[in-house]
Amino acid sequence: MRRLPVLLLILLAGAVILCPVIMAFEPDPLPGDFAITWGRQHFAVPVLWSLCASAGLALLYSILRR
Repeated sequence: MRRLPVLLLILLAGAVILCPVIMAFEPDPLPGDFAITWGRQHFAVPVLWSLCASAGLALLYSILRR
């Protein structure tokens, strides 16, 4: 039971770290994404893309670790 919050925290931290990388690719927006306006600049924050990338990398890591 204690392992689930740790895994969710790692997934969230990975998504935060991967978000700028995915923003550089400018993917099509998904329903969970949102936009931020900072001055005159508009940034689309790809939340679901980042979570999916983080989950994929975590899965790859767990497979390669075995």
